[in-house]
Amino acid sequence: MVFLVLNPASVPEAMALAKQLGCAIWVGSDGVTEDEYQRYGASGIKISRFIYPLANADESVLADARDTIGEHHPSEVIWIQYVWTR
Repeated sequence: MVFLVLNPASVPEAMALAKQLGCAIWVGSDGVTEDEYQRYGASGIKISRFIYPLANADESVLADARDTIGEHHPSEVIWIQYVWTR
């Protein structure tokens, strides 16, 4: 199982869940800084960071992100965060 986190504010919660479950997590460049990315990885969390932001990304960007994750995690379920706004 792999989590794709779109909202930077949700990253801490997703990190905790990924650590608890032992699954991978992918975030945008707006989700964590490069330093945070290095720290999380060193702590044992299976984190990957895109070089582009994901918050408010259009469908083509999200499709590319999904495809990239699929290449790295074939046959795994990808959970994609849905950010609902009113």
